Amino acid sequence: MATPPLIAVADATGLLGGAVARAITNDPQHHFRLRALVPPSHANAHAARALAAAGAEVVAVSHDDATELLRGFGGAHGAFAVTDFWDHGSPERELSQARAMSTAARLADVEHVVWSTQEDTRCWMPLGDPRMPTLLQRYKVPSFDAKGEADIFFAASGVPTTYLRSALAWEQLLGFGLGPRRGEDGALHLALPIGTRTVPGIALADIGACVRQLFVQGPPPVPRMVGIAAEHLTGSEMARDFRLALGESVRFEAVPFDTWRALGLPGAEELGNMFQFLHDFSEVVTAQRPVRGTRQLHPRLLSFPQWLAIHRSHIPSV
Repeated sequence: MATPPLIAVADATGLLGGAVARAITNDPQHHFRLRALVPPSHANAHAARALAAAGAEVVAVSHDDATELLRGFGGAHGAFAVTDFWDHGSPERELSQARAMSTAARLADVEHVVWSTQEDTRCWMPLGDPRMPTLLQRYKVPSFDAKGEADIFFAASGVPTTYLRSALAWEQLLGFGLGPRRGEDGALHLALPIGTRTVPGIALADIGACVRQLFVQGPPPVPRMVGIAAEHLTGSEMARDFRLALGESVRFEAVPFDTWRALGLPGAEELGNMFQFLHDFSEVVTAQRPVRGTRQLHPRLLSFPQWLAIHRSHIPSV
């Protein structure tokens, strides 16, 4: 029996990298072997040990160093490239890491890169646009803009690349404290700055499965952009599904963007701008993340109610 091709996954103990790594190791058809690239500080973390126990080759590399990444990508058929803005809050570091990954992929002769990117929101809302404040002097939504700006590095590398734009991972509703909270009136409130527009969402596990399937399909003959989402939901629809999952009333509150940005919490300005972009350009964002196309890629997509049923015990309700 032939040895399955090797896929190198960057930030394999992170949110998206971890989802892709688990999708590869949990694949009943064993399409690929996994090399899990982890920051040196995570080499002995529980997530890294779990991947090793599942059969992955765990390699500690600095994601800022193209030479170390070349060691991680060497001999790999494919590579999942991802940067984590929320780990350090620096779009410049995201750009540097993306440049290092694209360089390493080229030098390692990787046959297919899946690059986890997002829109550069400045293409729709220039820095001088007064509707949204400029952050860090040159960004509107730093966590999106840097990834979109970094697309050029992979284009210039010549490596066959799939540019993946994923939807909001529903796990972020819990991890970022964006889920329902009990108010002074004793009721649960889902307070989000999304107005009445729809927001594309998807389970982390399904992001991982979609990426695995992209590698199964093989490298594209020309660079391609793929957007994925399991559902496009309004805040009221999310509150309805939370209500059914929790068995009690959940009220949706559309928080004004400026109010959210002024909360003073870490990342509040970034999140406020991100949600405003998703709101103001909802038709563009949802069109680029078609549910039907995602289901063709991965037919067993979880719906939001199905995801809530699985994660019911992790939903704060106090």
